[in-house]
Amino acid sequence: MLRRITPIAAALFALGAPVGIVYAAGFDQPAQPLAQALGQFTRQAGLQLLTAPELLRGQQAQAIQGARNAGEAVGQMLRGTGLRGRIDGKILVIEADEATTLAPVTVTANQLGEITEGSGSYTPGTIATATRLVLTPRETPQSISVITRQEMDDFNLRAIDDVIRHTPGVSTITYDTERTEYFARGFAINEFQYDGIPMTRNSRYSAGNTLSDMAIYDRVEVLKGATGLLTGAGNPGATINLIRKKPTKQFQGHATLGAGSWDNYRGELDLSGSLNESGSLRGRAVAAYQDKKSYMDNYQRKTSVLFGTLELDITPDTLLTVGADYQYNDPKGSTWGGIRLFDSAGNFNEMPRSFNNGAKWGHWDQYTKTTFATLEHHFANGWVGKLQLNHQINGYDSELAAPNAYMTYPDPITGAGVTMAGWVGKYKGEVKSNALDAYLSGPFTLFGREHELVVGTSISRQEHQGDYYFEPSTYDLNVPNYYAWTGNIPKPEWNKAGSQTETTKQSGIYATGRFNLSDDLKLILGSRFANYEYDYTYTNGPLTKSKENGVVVPYVGVVYDLNRNWSLYASHTGIFQPQSYEDKNGSRLDPQEGNSYEGGVKSQFFDGRLNASLAYFETHQDNYAQRTTDRTPTNGVAYRAVKGVITKGIDFELSGQLTPNWQAHVGYTHKVARLDGNKVTTIEPEDQFHLYTSYKPGGRLEGLTIGGGARWQGKSWDDVNHPINGYTPFKAPSYWLVDLMASYRIDRNLTASLHINNVFDKKYYTLMSFYDVYSWGEPRSVNLGLRYKF
Repeated sequence: MLRRITPIAAALFALGAPVGIVYAAGFDQPAQPLAQALGQFTRQAGLQLLTAPELLRGQQAQAIQGARNAGEAVGQMLRGTGLRGRIDGKILVIEADEATTLAPVTVTANQLGEITEGSGSYTPGTIATATRLVLTPRETPQSISVITRQEMDDFNLRAIDDVIRHTPGVSTITYDTERTEYFARGFAINEFQYDGIPMTRNSRYSAGNTLSDMAIYDRVEVLKGATGLLTGAGNPGATINLIRKKPTKQFQGHATLGAGSWDNYRGELDLSGSLNESGSLRGRAVAAYQDKKSYMDNYQRKTSVLFGTLELDITPDTLLTVGADYQYNDPKGSTWGGIRLFDSAGNFNEMPRSFNNGAKWGHWDQYTKTTFATLEHHFANGWVGKLQLNHQINGYDSELAAPNAYMTYPDPITGAGVTMAGWVGKYKGEVKSNALDAYLSGPFTLFGREHELVVGTSISRQEHQGDYYFEPSTYDLNVPNYYAWTGNIPKPEWNKAGSQTETTKQSGIYATGRFNLSDDLKLILGSRFANYEYDYTYTNGPLTKSKENGVVVPYVGVVYDLNRNWSLYASHTGIFQPQSYEDKNGSRLDPQEGNSYEGGVKSQFFDGRLNASLAYFETHQDNYAQRTTDRTPTNGVAYRAVKGVITKGIDFELSGQLTPNWQAHVGYTHKVARLDGNKVTTIEPEDQFHLYTSYKPGGRLEGLTIGGGARWQGKSWDDVNHPINGYTPFKAPSYWLVDLMASYRIDRNLTASLHINNVFDKKYYTLMSFYDVYSWGEPRSVNLGLRYKF
């Protein structure tokens, strides 16, 4: 809230003092749309605003924190906009800063936070993933990691798997060439958001979520801990929010070409700008294509990406956004599961990294088609109303075969003993998701102080319809020699075995208030009243139904500013997660429930260009799904619900600008989950460390950027089926991976780059315990790129 100006400050205003003069008053104001921020600032400061409306359109004001004078306040508010302010008498003049050589950073598009494209930073300005309130990382009482557009470009992060590997506190497990599972704080991450709209992913029929290409996204936000306030049902690990690129008023564009190891070729074109003279209609179009082979035999994938979006200023206060995106992943020689973990003698079954367990004709096509629309209106009283619609189709079409029959092991001498029983099939289906989210957000006054409130509602329906086919009874499932497998087997004539339909409906209302208890103390209170309904049917099987109404998901957060740079914070949120795991009788487990707690310290330096946090987190969970040695009636892995799983850990993260030429992103996470004193969820490593950095030497080396990074994860383990010892723990060793990068700006338009991943060619693998298999990580790779900026 803007503090009242003193008589001395008012006198200086009247004298027409320049912005740089020191006033006696202090100022505080949250990040918000620039037009709204300036209106609030000038009203309380007794000033009149003089500016061209088009300069403010699409711009975001930064938060004003601890400013001691009007000049400092205006400077903080306009940082990164390409605008400057000056005070002439009682008039505040906002104009373009002709001295700046940087394009204005347009931002808060659609109340999602500050756009990172063009910021040159590894840290975000503002975000809204946690509560719908647009807050800085320091103001958000929860851990959040953000991979910005700059970090993606510097390290050639072209797919979401690449981004997640750069994200502190998140680990990956490879299921096969087309499926990856992400874990945080001991739990699988299946909650994805696109521009803040939730879409749940099920890894059983993976359909594009973990193959998302980064060409169309501005940044990826990973909110740690439970996120039920906005998502409704959700697990307590993390939520991944992919924020799409936005149109720009000024024309900009780039084209890239890349070539790398194993015939990896890629091209990308991105164009953006105004479509009419006034700039009230803006558009952006992106196209990308990648054709890559692999270090694995017989495998390749082609990926096509298209994206288009339009923004229209219906009025100076009303913004309409519409768009669509499309991605098709076309692989050949897809693997299914991984490599058998043991041979029949009980030894680790070490196969070459090039080994492909899939059939040569195998494929697992996945595609995503999305249309979206947002209507946003800014009211005169500082309130904002937003309506967002999202329609998404995730589809898959696969034909697969692999020598992975349950509890079969190759003879170490002859390779005999493994079959394809249960591992030959064709699967085809779509997941259709429709979601609506509407809310009002704005300031209100209570007890002489200004606070913020968000009130909203959301409705979603997700329907999965899939068909599955099996091989004929005469098809030969035997694998004579596992070690001589090349995938050169006949493709069966498929027989349709059945169909399945899953429908998930969610609805709810939510409210969040940020109460300004004092200049240094902010309290966030929120709650969601959620309804959940799930129906599942399959051929010749019973209807499975699950329904929960009136589930209350609370949220409490508090932030106390110790000084201008440091804050203490704490938060609590509830957990509610219906689950699809079945027990040995084929019955679904009850929803997971519990509480998630977090507290720690956050800091912000250099006007928000460097952020750091240290958090302690603790999760208490009931009805946790624990794997058993039993099988379900359909021969799947059976689980049991256990009560009292407690996960504890710490998160440290630092991101942003250490010096004007030096960017870094660093993180360390430690977690331990226990049930009755025994460790659980050990498939995710207990310890992880990430460090990625880039540096611009300048001077005679102007145009050069050098950088690199390392990530380390500790050992992980889980119980697996051993041919001699039965159900027993197996450990995957810890490992370090090191990457290097360099780029050189040849002229103002053309930049060349070099990226080397896994520089020391470390040989490592991830464990997929419930199939008793493992998968090798990618060997050393090299990529050369050219980027032309229009």
